[in-house]
Amino acid sequence: MNMLEKFADLRVCRERWVEHRGGNSTHVVEVAGVAIGAGAQVVIAGPCAVESLDQTLTIARAVRAAGATLLRGGSHKPRTSPYSFQGLGTEALEILQEVRRLTGLGIVTEVMDPRLVEQVAGCVDMLQIGSRSMHNVPLLTEAGQAGVPVLLKRGWSATVYEWLCAAEYIVQAGSDRVVLCERGIRTSCSAEYARNVLDLNVLAVLRTLTPLPVLVDPSHAAGSAEFVPPLARASLAGGADGLLIEVTASVEMRARAQCDPQQAILPDELVAIVAYAAGAERGGHVQRAGRRGHPIVVADAQTLASG
Repeated sequence: MNMLEKFADLRVCRERWVEHRGGNSTHVVEVAGVAIGAGAQVVIAGPCAVESLDQTLTIARAVRAAGATLLRGGSHKPRTSPYSFQGLGTEALEILQEVRRLTGLGIVTEVMDPRLVEQVAGCVDMLQIGSRSMHNVPLLTEAGQAGVPVLLKRGWSATVYEWLCAAEYIVQAGSDRVVLCERGIRTSCSAEYARNVLDLNVLAVLRTLTPLPVLVDPSHAAGSAEFVPPLARASLAGGADGLLIEVTASVEMRARAQCDPQQAILPDELVAIVAYAAGAERGGHVQRAGRRGHPIVVADAQTLASG
């Protein structure tokens, strides 16, 4: 059995999607007026966790000033240790709504519990299913019935088939507004130099298998802010439809953060990434047909590695 035959029973696959069959077009998903998969590479940025109104609003204003188009921020945080900060929950949702009112940015936040899907979906513009929750079938089903787009992160040990089957649960429940997100996979050697290994090979594989748009989260792959910009540029050059990035407003704010402070980049680094996504720093490089047919640039190794 070849790869395409294995996936043939899934409706999220290209050959089952009539308008996308036999090509490399993308199923565009609109979130708060931002079209993901339409050609322009989008940048979603914000804090790992919503910790206060002042913190979230300060970061949101920096995100908007940098040119990113959607705000990410965790209201409920799944943490390895039960003693780590778990998020502000309902208070965080209220903060995100106020920040949206003040900045105009659409909101993306994670939902962990099927019982909370309706509440969270009523407060934000896109639900995120995190890596830990990718196999939670009741959650996937509830998210598919929520009436808002869903960002589905890849489980840190998930195969492509398992990942697309998770997307299938969402589609089967009633929503085709699904965006995939590669965030790195765990390997035996990754802890030596990174939090996870970013699987950019999967971008070309997904282009063949499904028309769903695909984002990349370089923050959780890198685990360290200094490595996020080169991974972000490599992801964009590899044909991702956009990025999901953790950002802080200052070194001082990063030092006070209660959730993954070491991987949050600063606003000036976000400005450079957004400019790269928009093509402002790509002059002089050779363009080729990228993901879903829109042009991207193959930068040389020095450009990809430079800050």
